[in-house]
Amino acid sequence: MNLNRYRIGAGAKLKLKAFDPADTNGIEDKKQIEDEQKELLERLEEQQERLFASRSHGMLIVFQGMDCSGKDGVIKKVFRGIDPGGFRAHSFKKPTEEEAQHDFLWRTHRSVPARGQMAAFNRSYYEEALITRVHGTIDDKEARRRLKSIRHFEDMLESQRIRVLKFFLHISPEFQLEKIRDRMENPEKWWKFDPSDLEERKHWKAYQDAYEDAIRRTATDASPWHVVPADNRWFRNYAVLRTLVEELEKLELSYPQPRRDVAVRMEELKEGGSSEKS
Repeated sequence: MNLNRYRIGAGAKLKLKAFDPADTNGIEDKKQIEDEQKELLERLEEQQERLFASRSHGMLIVFQGMDCSGKDGVIKKVFRGIDPGGFRAHSFKKPTEEEAQHDFLWRTHRSVPARGQMAAFNRSYYEEALITRVHGTIDDKEARRRLKSIRHFEDMLESQRIRVLKFFLHISPEFQLEKIRDRMENPEKWWKFDPSDLEERKHWKAYQDAYEDAIRRTATDASPWHVVPADNRWFRNYAVLRTLVEELEKLELSYPQPRRDVAVRMEELKEGGSSEKS
């Protein structure tokens, strides 16, 4: 199955309305992909180990989306089997007073992974050109300036061999409302409910416009966006997992050769073993 239909590269004329949030790319149900999903998780574990061992590249995975789009859930599901020593997840809420005194990239830049590491951002520096724009904290001109800075920032990361993989988890307003109601009615999910979610729903159209502009202005061939239909959680997880594995495998990561001193010691051990046998 080809997931390129969700990939947004440089110069794309994006319209989110053209993407069906309930699309599953012809897959009828999650049972159909269970075996492939297990294989993909194994491949992800192997690629993460190669990434950690080689230290030739880093991988930054950015998740953006409306409230209830499943940013926490997809991170929990996709990365559940990898070595935590080489992976970090970061969630970015409202900036603290200290963070607000710095440039808008400062707080997120500190969490960018080093080569050999993977990091997932639950929301990111894009918020500074999205929620701020929708609520009028910044105007359109400043938003475009920030998006230009973001594109340069991601170009810089790519030049340092930090791959940037960006996912927009695309849901419908009906799906979001269903999830908000579930949070309100289920005592075990009250902790997830935030009254501000209902207020933010009033700005749905403005957010869609802001996301379209942000994606169009920052999608490059090196750092494309992926608009993932997310009304079906199982397909959302599968699409993200498969895309991530395929992008890691494109790096052609390999285990490093032993250092010269290690190679010498290995030869000494071999010679010693041969002497004992003789």
